[in-house]
Amino acid sequence: MKLDLSSLRKAIDSLERTLRVAEDKSLAAELDDDVTDAIRAGVIQNFEFAYELCWKFMRRWLKENAQAEETEHPRTRKEVFRLAARYGLVRDPLSWFAHSDARNLTSHTYDEATAESVYRSALDFLEDAKYLLVKLQEHNE
Repeated sequence: MKLDLSSLRKAIDSLERTLRVAEDKSLAAELDDDVTDAIRAGVIQNFEFAYELCWKFMRRWLKENAQAEETEHPRTRKEVFRLAARYGLVRDPLSWFAHSDARNLTSHTYDEATAESVYRSALDFLEDAKYLLVKLQEHNE
């Protein structure tokens, strides 16, 4: 079954655009703290959405392409990440464990330190998400 990757592509593109705005130093110098906080919140929201789509697309691809005994449900996200690495969809499952931890932080606590930590995680996540998308496109039947 061919996966429709358009929603994943849009989510990753949105995160990349938002990060580009957030990391623009010349723009940041012109903005007040409220606008900067709003942009950072947008990055975090885009990270949350893109992360959720990434792991769900991994699971879908694995269900269609991996050995049946490897994909029996229920599967934890860590198991999905390990299996995705075994099939070459991701480079390193440990980085995905970290992305999962960052995503979980957004659900439980929201303070300045947490927001900064998740924002920094979104920067690392972007490259992993783009890699996943490329691999899914290469192996999309």
